[in-house]
Amino acid sequence: MLTKNRISDIKKLSQKKFREERGVFIVEGTKSVLDLLNSQLVVKEIFTIDSWFKEHAMAIPGNVVVEIVKESELARITCLKTAQDVLAIAQCPVFDIANIDVRQPVLLLDGIRDPGNLGTIIRTADWFGFRQIVCSPDCVEFTNPKVVQATMGSFSRMQIYYTDLSVFLEKNGKNRTVYGTFMEGTDIAKVDFCATDYLVIGSEGSGISDKILPFIDEKIHIPSFAHSLQKAESLNASIATAVVLYQFCNHIINHKNE
Repeated sequence: MLTKNRISDIKKLSQKKFREERGVFIVEGTKSVLDLLNSQLVVKEIFTIDSWFKEHAMAIPGNVVVEIVKESELARITCLKTAQDVLAIAQCPVFDIANIDVRQPVLLLDGIRDPGNLGTIIRTADWFGFRQIVCSPDCVEFTNPKVVQATMGSFSRMQIYYTDLSVFLEKNGKNRTVYGTFMEGTDIAKVDFCATDYLVIGSEGSGISDKILPFIDEKIHIPSFAHSLQKAESLNASIATAVVLYQFCNHIINHKNE
């Protein structure tokens, strides 16, 4: 049985301050927890109901502490609107930007503050084979419970770095093209992408920041096909990322097959 203090300690992990202090974060739901257990990330504790444990016990390493709780107790510690059958606490991974493999595709995010958007972008990058994401310091942290939930387990396969993008591009942006998404520029269907190019996605509200503009070699955009002057003002950042990554990967594959 979970004590009031233990419940309070777990609930506090919904806040960035306490995640940073304790170096752990929450993962909820069968898909996400199983992906977590199958990753290189360190799992500290699992809280689950008896039926879930009996079904998935073989997937849990022996060094992971498992506490069987009631559904009502899961409801008291969840960060979601509806409690799932399992909640895990994992150690926050620390990725050193010095270890990034610049020979592999890199997606850069500038000021993505919405947790749902970041989570969906991580899931989308995973789908298209991008395993490295470099975030500006003002992006929402990927250990935010809403981000983790939106990734549907993809967070466990990604290396996500937080650093000053201008410093990173100054050091690593040479001998490759840095593309930035804008409301104007080259139609993405006409861009001659290379596998080692960098793709920069700007924030939901203000796009790519002025600080990063000098490092953008080419502005690219996703054209609208609306026939009316009255149309959507822009695409959601995660949707735009999906379109750009599809076009990028499609171009690279077709180029290899030529």
